[in-house]
Amino acid sequence: MQANEDEKSNFLDNIRKRIIFFADNAGGGRSVFMESTGIKKGMFDPKDIDRAVGSDKISNILDFYKNLSAEWLLSGNGKMLKESNDTVEEPMSTYYEAKKLENGVPLIEGVPWIEKLASAGFGNGEFSIAKQDVKDYYVIPKFKNRKVDFMIEVCGSSMYPKYNSGDVVACRIIRESNFIQWNKVHVIATREQGILIKRLKKSEMKDCLLAVSDNQDYEPFDIPEKEITGVAIVVGVIRLE
Repeated sequence: MQANEDEKSNFLDNIRKRIIFFADNAGGGRSVFMESTGIKKGMFDPKDIDRAVGSDKISNILDFYKNLSAEWLLSGNGKMLKESNDTVEEPMSTYYEAKKLENGVPLIEGVPWIEKLASAGFGNGEFSIAKQDVKDYYVIPKFKNRKVDFMIEVCGSSMYPKYNSGDVVACRIIRESNFIQWNKVHVIATREQGILIKRLKKSEMKDCLLAVSDNQDYEPFDIPEKEITGVAIVVGVIRLE
């Protein structure tokens, strides 16, 4: 038993070796690890196994893998994974669900791609994302610093040529009306019309917002604020040709 422990200790005796070990054992393996952290294949080159690892790479790894122990990664001491509680409430209490290893330990946070939203009322509550409305979860490195809460698919041609039907837009929830960025594209959840994707402008009508399409075949229209149950600003898009 002692020989096995010594052999394992020698195998993980520097940061690069520990990174390789973790990447091989994390959910999705090396491909997901590289996509999530932006780390290149050179990290796994046997010729460089004893080379130092830059602090920026270490920071990226710890940013994406919240359950990875920094102490273990940097020194080899302690357990590889932190203790965690992977309980998910219904509806979900956060906008992210962790990707899991087979043993249920959460490692990678993904952005939920959803079909619909619900809210208690704009300014009075927050979006609620029910687990049954989530199609999938995605790890997208370019969205790392965009504070993306969810992604949703564009339907119809009203926002053409800005967005095509089938595009997936990444959104950040706005919790107070005074944070709306006028003339920017938003996802608006309404009681009567469901989910809309429009530019928002100030309306001449009291207690309303003006919804404007990029496609000039669609006329602008006013939405009473009392009909709005939630607003999110679009911060990115995924498009397939």
